[in-house]
Amino acid sequence: MTLNTQEQMLVEQRVTNEAKSAGVAYLLVIFFGGLGAHRFYLGSTGSAAAMLVIFILGWITLPIVVGGFLLFAIGIWVLVDLFLIPGMVQKHKEATRQRLSSQMIITQRN
Repeated sequence: MTLNTQEQMLVEQRVTNEAKSAGVAYLLVIFFGGLGAHRFYLGSTGSAAAMLVIFILGWITLPIVVGGFLLFAIGIWVLVDLFLIPGMVQKHKEATRQRLSSQMIITQRN
């Protein structure tokens, strides 16, 4: 089953309403990048949690030098994420579009 034009427009409107803002993601990465706040916001909770744990471990182990390497790695990760944010926002939109389309098709069957 496929969606008609009106249903597709409804799905696209909901995708637009539920879309994550790249601007908000950039603000989060600038101010709270090491904590993984931007990844939590964009729905990448697994990697966000890993980032948060590494950040905390980095600060805890900083006096024994190991923490410096961990914090350096987080810094590199944050720099890379600056370039990945547009793709992460688009990925979130596609997942939302797929979810809403599936829900619409299931609703049609009932």
